[in-house]
Amino acid sequence: MMELKRKNPISPTNISFLSFVFVMAVVGLLISMFIAISFGAKEMTLETVWTAIFHYNPALTTHQIIHELRLPRVIGAAVIGAAFAVSGALMQGVTRNPLADAGILGINAGAMFIVALSFAFLPNLPYSALMLLSFAGAVLSTLFIFLLGSSSAGGLTPLRLTIAGAVVAALLHSLSSGVAIYYDLSQDLAFWYAGGVSGVKWSHLELLVPILLVTIIWTMVLGRSISLISLDDEVAANLGVHTKRIRILGMTAALILAGVSVSAVGSIGFVGLVIPHISRKLVGVDYRFIIPVSALLGAVLLVLADLGARMVNPPRELAIGVMVALVGVPFFLYLAHKERRSL
Repeated sequence: MMELKRKNPISPTNISFLSFVFVMAVVGLLISMFIAISFGAKEMTLETVWTAIFHYNPALTTHQIIHELRLPRVIGAAVIGAAFAVSGALMQGVTRNPLADAGILGINAGAMFIVALSFAFLPNLPYSALMLLSFAGAVLSTLFIFLLGSSSAGGLTPLRLTIAGAVVAALLHSLSSGVAIYYDLSQDLAFWYAGGVSGVKWSHLELLVPILLVTIIWTMVLGRSISLISLDDEVAANLGVHTKRIRILGMTAALILAGVSVSAVGSIGFVGLVIPHISRKLVGVDYRFIIPVSALLGAVLLVLADLGARMVNPPRELAIGVMVALVGVPFFLYLAHKERRSL
């Protein structure tokens, strides 16, 4: 269980360090985005990239490649990476489960199952409707996971929540595969299964960015209350926190972030698992700082993962989910071993 001091004074030294971490994360994100826009199947000079971004000329092919393909792709990777990271941080905070993540708990699988059904029965569905259905799938799978985890004697515990999530995720992935095979959708759904941002367009970003950024800002308002809940319900209640309401608000925000992101890029796991733990190492256990730092670091991770997926074997691309899993799987095994030793 995470610890939080009742009095959490922030000394000038701490303020300076937190400011340094935040600035470095912003700088790292800007640099990674600029590099990701510059490199690909067709190499671009830094001058060309700069001119295409700030002085776009639609008559130039290089400018079209950057503006219509790479720029929305990189912006999408940054925003969705931030969303997955903050979603994981919220889940870990409100459930006090260090292994919580939208992918591990089966939430992404619920959104993916609805996407598969939509492809089978509503193939011409507009993206805005697909986004809403993906969110609904995330909500339904979450409710099922919580009911399954709390059905046994002793109630819901972090371990039961993780096991229930793994079971539900396996079930929903199997059902999604069955739908894909029966309705011959395997090729259409391959992108969503593996995860990737190559399909993100400006029309998607017009819907994605406002929803995800507003939700992330909303979660920052909940930061202090989530910090207290991550300590203990009784302590939080004594300090005036409505624990049940904050849990509902926190999980709702996490579901919006995860469900909407899955509708755009598919099921990408481990971002929400790895990044919040790194953020805690850097800024402590206060969610007023964990959430914004997680957003920045999650954006950096997904931008670099997408760049790596494009550069391993150009012009072919690996699935971005594979690149993230190379980091996430060892980290998950480390955390699971650590949790087992603490029991």
